[in-house]
Amino acid sequence: MDFNNKTIVITGGANGIGRCMVEEFAKNGANVAFIDVDKLNGDKLLLEIGSKHLFFHGDISKEKVLNEFVGAVVERYEGIDCLINNACISKGGIISNCSFDDFNNVLKIGVTAPYMLTKLFAPFFRKSASIVNISSTRSIMSQADTESYTAAKGGISALTHALAVSLAGKVRVNSISPGWIDTSNGNQSSNDKNQHLVGRVGTPMDIVKTAMFLCSDDSGFITGENITVDGGMTKLMIYHGDNGWKYNGI
Repeated sequence: MDFNNKTIVITGGANGIGRCMVEEFAKNGANVAFIDVDKLNGDKLLLEIGSKHLFFHGDISKEKVLNEFVGAVVERYEGIDCLINNACISKGGIISNCSFDDFNNVLKIGVTAPYMLTKLFAPFFRKSASIVNISSTRSIMSQADTESYTAAKGGISALTHALAVSLAGKVRVNSISPGWIDTSNGNQSSNDKNQHLVGRVGTPMDIVKTAMFLCSDDSGFITGENITVDGGMTKLMIYHGDNGWKYNGI
């Protein structure tokens, strides 16, 4: 897709899915502004993609950082075409004794920051702009001890349709719910692959291609929606003994 002269803002852009997004949007002509707490990898990535892009080192759980980041983006590019709220972390949950502050820190990164960035960028969205929130299939299913992350992903899913209504006619707002995405080029077993209807575990590019579609004019009639990108994993019921999976209890 052609993103020449488009400005794409990405949170959590130094590693994993976010890094892949930064690389691919840059390859396709966009101006990319990304923020991350990982200064080392952020600086390395900026060197790779070139100085026309912007890396901002900072923690998006801090309101001061959000204001400074938006200011830097607007000063450099004047306006933006797409905001991709990708960053999130996990601090576990009940079993690992996730604290009050830890739980709220995850929510600040995963829900509050996307809301505030949308609010701060609101006057600077260009015509046909869009927001893409990275949710997760964890918003509808969980493993034990994932309450902080799961709550954040449930929150960003709900925030998506709320923002779509409030920004109707100005900015389209959609979300993507990745399933199992391998960000480390690991080797999966046949049992891992067989949990997916497509016969493989996902890759960052599966999410990036979906994000690019939602940032493009080709998706101009789509807003307030969530696209699940999980290879069909959440549609496959697996019982004890199926596809190499065994239930051992807790």
